[in-house]
Amino acid sequence: MSAHELPDLFRFKDGTRVQSRADWPRRRAEIAGAIVPVEYGEIPPPVPATTRLELKCSTPDRFDGAESRQYLISIAASPRISFMLDVLIPVGVGPFPAIVSGDACWPLNDEVPHEVLARGVILAHFNREQIMPDSSAPEEDPSLRRAFPSDYGALAAWAWGYHRAVDILLTLPEVNPAQIAVTGHSRGGKTALLAAATDERIALVSANQSGCGGAGCFRWQGEKSETLADILRQFPHWFAAGLKDFVGREEALPFDQHSLKALIAPHPLLTTEALGDLWANPEGTWQSHRAACEVYRFLGAEEKIAIRFRHGPHDHALVDWIALLDFMDEHFKGRKTVGSVDENPFRDLPPAHHWTAPG
Repeated sequence: MSAHELPDLFRFKDGTRVQSRADWPRRRAEIAGAIVPVEYGEIPPPVPATTRLELKCSTPDRFDGAESRQYLISIAASPRISFMLDVLIPVGVGPFPAIVSGDACWPLNDEVPHEVLARGVILAHFNREQIMPDSSAPEEDPSLRRAFPSDYGALAAWAWGYHRAVDILLTLPEVNPAQIAVTGHSRGGKTALLAAATDERIALVSANQSGCGGAGCFRWQGEKSETLADILRQFPHWFAAGLKDFVGREEALPFDQHSLKALIAPHPLLTTEALGDLWANPEGTWQSHRAACEVYRFLGAEEKIAIRFRHGPHDHALVDWIALLDFMDEHFKGRKTVGSVDENPFRDLPPAHHWTAPG
């Protein structure tokens, strides 16, 4: 295990510390300016005014009588950018909460939409690889990068896709605009965290086993966990080019992944982890959670950040979706159904930070 002190979320760049909640917006802006461009690259610009929505089909779905709609989202950039958004709408009278997932490039177990719809929640999902291929090959240079050239990686491009999906959901009368949640698994979990950290319209986020570059610490590496060197060796195209300068010197990073979580505060944030998935660094995720809790406590929102551990491998299992739906019930409907931690073998670890919130 490697461990270094996590940066103080309440210390301004000039060395002074946050004194009151009135100081937080300025400190939050500093944190965003440190982590987003260096790790992910700036998110491509929003273009809602040039977005065209076309309903391709609307049919009764096999899931409990739900309505299934398929939208083509087209953005009049140069070149044109387009992707499909599938929306499942439950039976009943809306408006409903909604979950957005960009993981439609992976199979979805039928049990998941059944459970989501039974809770009276809309499920909207898209294939993030329609926005940017999961490849660094030059011949696959996507239309998004040609339309908006800059130093951003695939995670930033995919987060931009989440934002455009939110644009569309906000036009649908069936959607409660104040109750849009985002989720994702693994690289999708990294994306969901980044999307929520950079779009205030996202009311709640759940990241499942997001690991290195997501909820897991760079400075606190648990047994057999993925390091910065590991991830940049295999997936350099996910990140901004400058992140590689910190390989082997992670302690010099002006941020760690508790910083990304701090940007989401005070919106509800749930991380779900599998104890058998050591590569995703559940131990380091616990440490980033503990540090981010200080920001939530400072903002009077300590009950809005939670983490759940389960046994098992790297998978977005039904139990993880149920944890998300329970968390949504708690924060959207006032039904207390989930605690901050279930089984937690890391509870007695020394913390990776020794600073606390002011006050």
